[in-house]
Amino acid sequence: MPDKSNLWMLFALLTVACWGLYGIFLHMGQLEMKDPVHGRNKAFFCVGIAYFLIAVLAPAGFLIAQGADWNMPGKAIWLSLIAGALGAVGAFGVLLAFGAKGQPAVVMAIIFAGAPVVNAVVALSLHPPAGGIAKLPWQFIAGIVLAAVGGTLVTLYKPAPGKPTASPPPSTGQPK
Repeated sequence: MPDKSNLWMLFALLTVACWGLYGIFLHMGQLEMKDPVHGRNKAFFCVGIAYFLIAVLAPAGFLIAQGADWNMPGKAIWLSLIAGALGAVGAFGVLLAFGAKGQPAVVMAIIFAGAPVVNAVVALSLHPPAGGIAKLPWQFIAGIVLAAVGGTLVTLYKPAPGKPTASPPPSTGQPK
């Protein structure tokens, strides 16, 4: 088991892996619905079911098992609901981007390069650093610029897809 002081990094890397695969599986799910009109919404419906199972039932089980009280301040509830709505709208935005012919590698590169930039700007506006913006370390500013440049480069110079591989004919179970 990792040192508990570094356990946060393990959880962060779990999120990186899950969100890195999210767009790929969401796109494949949308295509496998075999419904060009409603496949996107059907895939998002399934995402909602997964969210319910993991984001509603699992924490409820933990709270019950740990004997937590159910008192929650109103402001905390609203902020948390807004966070959930932002996550759901963002997930739907991914599907809409795919539906508008965005390729998963490009869509997700823009999202995962742009989201940290938005996070940094908003976080800085809510909690300015001591001494003001002028006191930001150059490395922090360089990181934001590199994230934006990296997303742009991945978008502009993504490799062209290879030729699709033909699926083998279904087996009939009969010997040849």
